[in-house]
Amino acid sequence: MELPGLSKGELVIAKLLCDRSPATVREIFESLPEDQPMDFATVQTYLRRLETKGYASSILESKTRIYSSKSQASSIVKRTVDELLSRLFGGSKMPLVRHLIEERSITSDELQELKELVDQLAEQKKTTAKSKQARKK
Repeated sequence: MELPGLSKGELVIAKLLCDRSPATVREIFESLPEDQPMDFATVQTYLRRLETKGYASSILESKTRIYSSKSQASSIVKRTVDELLSRLFGGSKMPLVRHLIEERSITSDELQELKELVDQLAEQKKTTAKSKQARKK
């Protein structure tokens, strides 16, 4: 089942819920980063929206609603990046990669990590291609 996209605010709350699940509205509110302030009522609204969209579930204990994430942070990030790629770049990955490398200051360590990742992916592609050829024979 494909879940709907998240707004910027919903994304902030979804990531916090993933890290702290299960959590009350107050616990999420108190864990907000200082550079992303929100009203308590806004946090509550975002949590309700996350539940409606299928990213969270909740139970009522006494008079307190406790929310749990139904998604892992990595799947939320993947969905968000996929949506970004689709909307901005028509699904093409290279313009985003090029932008990140050329327009953002990439450190030597990050560049080395990127090279290692590319080498690793190239090796995986070779291995996959070889195993497909072996199965055809």
